Amino acid sequence: MKLQFKDTDVSLGTLLAQTSESVKGRTISLGELLELIGEQGLLLFCIILTLPFMLPVSIPGVSTLFGMVIILIGLGITLNRIPWIPQRLMQRTIEDKQLLPVLDKGVELFSKVESFLKPRLTMLSEGALMNTVNGLVLTFAGFLLIFPLSLIPFSNTLPALAILLLAVGIAQRDGLFILGGYIMTIATLVYFAVLFYAAVAAGGALSTFFS
Repeated sequence: MKLQFKDTDVSLGTLLAQTSESVKGRTISLGELLELIGEQGLLLFCIILTLPFMLPVSIPGVSTLFGMVIILIGLGITLNRIPWIPQRLMQRTIEDKQLLPVLDKGVELFSKVESFLKPRLTMLSEGALMNTVNGLVLTFAGFLLIFPLSLIPFSNTLPALAILLLAVGIAQRDGLFILGGYIMTIATLVYFAVLFYAAVAAGGALSTFFS
């Protein structure tokens, strides 16, 4: 099945608000959440999955789960196919008391930025080649999100921000946001490289000290 992304009829903030109303009083699975979101589901789904890593509310222990789903969506975009997502992932549930603060903060966030969203730099959002490139970058950012570095500041925030910018840019045909997603993906890679270098240097210093 071809993967089609149509421009949203309502703003992303409105879609998030509608989703928030729909999940109140429920323990909902990821599969049910995706069904609720509807037509623009995959990209909005990516946006929702990044919100816990950037807002002062959180859903503990979900970076691996959410990252895996984002990777599969990214692969679907790359291959221009509806992605296959294992039922085991889609059956994982989230309580409304964990999800609602995330959605509500997302509504607040998008109410401030959605006026800046518009189709521009469309060479970054149109055509089969850019569809593949954007899907690959989104997939790579998903891999960075599941790196086992969650206790280190910004190790989840940076890749989540890259995913958010990419998903918003693709959904709204806004090449400026897509470009921001590229930059944040590179920044995340550089940050992780610095952490790795610092860890190796610290290990060498300790080895020298004890020897």
